[in-house]
Amino acid sequence: MKKIFLNWVLVIFWMAVIYYFSHQPNLGSGLEPLWDLIFRKIAHVAEYFVLAYLLFRAFQSHGFKPSKALIFTAILAIMYAGFDEWHQSFISMREGKILDVLVDSVGIFIFVILNFNIYGKNLSNSQPL
Repeated sequence: MKKIFLNWVLVIFWMAVIYYFSHQPNLGSGLEPLWDLIFRKIAHVAEYFVLAYLLFRAFQSHGFKPSKALIFTAILAIMYAGFDEWHQSFISMREGKILDVLVDSVGIFIFVILNFNIYGKNLSNSQPL
């Protein structure tokens, strides 16, 4: 029971980190515009890769088979990406973009694909990365 609770606390903590950064009106990196764009998109991919990992662990702690956990992970993480962009649409100097949901989804799908490639299509007895 403690493991289940801890896994969900980590998920909620990471969602709060994403929310916090999304709530900042201007998160410029100080880099040249092209490098700033590249840096921000890589950050989107990375933060949602981490969210997918944490969600997967949380679902598996409930006894979900990895294949089912991956499906629920992808659905919930993409929904959160959509919520995050919607949230940004209310923040000064920010805007919500459907393209950013797609960029976030790249991180999610990299996690899903890595799990399929590491453990094969039969994910019934595997452990997460």
